[in-house]
Amino acid sequence: MLANWVMDGLPSQTSLKKEPHQDLQSWIPVYRPNLSGNERRYVLECLDSTWISSKGHFIDDFEQAFARQLGHDTQAAAVCNGTVALHLALHVLGIGPGDEVIVPTFTYIASVNTIAQTGATPVFAECHPETWLIDPADVKKRITPKTKAILPVHLYGNACDMKELAAIAKSQNLLIIEDCAESFGTTLDGQPTGTFGTIGTFSFFGNKTITTGEGGMLVASNPALMDNIRITKGQGMSPERRYWHDRLGFNYRMTNIQAAIGLAQLERLNGILARKRQIGAMYRKKLQHLPVTFQQAQEGVESSEWLFSLLIAEAEKRDPVMDFMAQRHIETRPVFHCAHLMPMYRQNEGTFPIAENIANRGISLPSYPDLTESDIDRVCEALEDSLHS
Repeated sequence: MLANWVMDGLPSQTSLKKEPHQDLQSWIPVYRPNLSGNERRYVLECLDSTWISSKGHFIDDFEQAFARQLGHDTQAAAVCNGTVALHLALHVLGIGPGDEVIVPTFTYIASVNTIAQTGATPVFAECHPETWLIDPADVKKRITPKTKAILPVHLYGNACDMKELAAIAKSQNLLIIEDCAESFGTTLDGQPTGTFGTIGTFSFFGNKTITTGEGGMLVASNPALMDNIRITKGQGMSPERRYWHDRLGFNYRMTNIQAAIGLAQLERLNGILARKRQIGAMYRKKLQHLPVTFQQAQEGVESSEWLFSLLIAEAEKRDPVMDFMAQRHIETRPVFHCAHLMPMYRQNEGTFPIAENIANRGISLPSYPDLTESDIDRVCEALEDSLHS
């Protein structure tokens, strides 16, 4: 059903125009959440109890269960989406005008916009050609006396080289804000993403590994920092004195209904991750003979395989391949455009050839847990036919 299509999201408008009477049920979307657990029961409990806003036990339950999942003395605070999680992290760390934050140019735009929203300056870094993630060697070159933080982004379920980035941050007295919107469930040497930096942020948009519809989470192991996060996300109101606001705050709270869905999703996390990893393995096996390049993980990474993505050998064939697959009723999506090419961030100097090459060649394939092997065969067949057409 259309309501289930939560990616960027439906088949492209051009595809629909080509076949206006097609059966949408025959489409394989890029993503579709599985809501087959306790989601409905918990939401109905919210409705029956009338606790539907930012108060209710599901918020505490979800935060505590999420923190337990990450371990490492982690505390968690739920917010209304992943973008405000990033903004709140930057804000409570005191990042603002005059500061610079190093961020990969190859990323979803929220990673960059939230830096600009604080008044700080995003400083773009190149990515690694195999992992597609921020390159620590390039980060070193971008550090200036104004640099306040590094914002690594774990894209498509992969994990950045957090050990090297942490070493750089320690040597330069820098903060690290991890953008884990796409990497919940990913580990590096057994340690979950989000627990390497000062603060980790997560997204629960409808296409993420677990979803709350919209929603996000901040995690940290510093109790004082987490207290500040909790107060600031609730309009800065003092927990001791009602309607007394002792700091600048925001209304970034998650609703009890969102948390109810999230808790039900979290209960099935292990099964979701296991299936997504099976899907990633099937794609790699079935597509290994084609002229495509897969995203690689560094040693020690166990990817959540959030969204299986690859590079077409020739950039000029990427969009025709996607159009061909749409005609086969298979949705794909391009990887992200580089942020330094966006009108509001366009730079007069500097180029990022690796990031631009990946951005021009990359596509993401259907990756939701309910995909069958027959569905995957259909996707792989369409991709092979499109490359040979």
